[in-house]
Amino acid sequence: MWTFAFAHHLSLFISCFSPLPELAAFDFSVFLRASPEGSINNLIYLLYGLAWTMLLAVASWLVAFSVGSVVGVLRTAPGRILPAIGACFVELFRNVPLLVQLFIWFFVIPDLTPGVGDWFKQQLPPVWQEFTSGTICLGLFTAARIAEQVRSGIGALGRGQMAAGLALGLKRTQVYRLVLLPVAYRILIPTLTSEFLNLIKNTAVASTIGYVELAQRSASMADTTARIYEAFTAATLLYAIVNVLVMVGARALEKFTALPGYVGGRR
Repeated sequence: MWTFAFAHHLSLFISCFSPLPELAAFDFSVFLRASPEGSINNLIYLLYGLAWTMLLAVASWLVAFSVGSVVGVLRTAPGRILPAIGACFVELFRNVPLLVQLFIWFFVIPDLTPGVGDWFKQQLPPVWQEFTSGTICLGLFTAARIAEQVRSGIGALGRGQMAAGLALGLKRTQVYRLVLLPVAYRILIPTLTSEFLNLIKNTAVASTIGYVELAQRSASMADTTARIYEAFTAATLLYAIVNVLVMVGARALEKFTALPGYVGGRR
């Protein structure tokens, strides 16, 4: 008797909800149609966008990792001047919105730099103008975050390793290069991986200055074909595939470089 009552009330509860809307039918043939460029299909068009995205991400990462490492070391240097310089860099690039920084690097800095503005706007092709500005902007923005991670990684090692290196006769720069940074980088692989993944996603901001990366091309495909679901679903899947590959590679690198007694290493 109670089972019949339960089923009756459950049916009444379900009947209160309206039927779910039907999902829009996907037209996969749209990827084989001519792209906005005309000479290639939409699938190749999106893959080219992914290639420009990864090119910008890798170039920006090289800038971010190099500058961030230097600034992170400055933040741990003795005295007050060098740490203050590093702190000013971090606070400036970390607290100004990324989009504002991108507009400054693209529209303002070339005109304010003597001898660069005319060359930048007249001789450099538009795509490389956007690429250069995007690389510098994303690189320095991410470098401010990496600097703090490098600082915390070096701080996690304690002062004993610096003292031991100096006691062996190494210079302070040699202790950083040969002792502290190799260990700190291994500890920081998970956080550095997260920063690289964020950097890949932040490349979409470059579309605001016309850079032909994946997000911009998916929006262009959606406008020309009126197939919004297909365009942005494909872009989402491409971003997801790249991020999964990066995570798999980072985890393999973390296991390969793990040190006993530290994060990821066996004790």
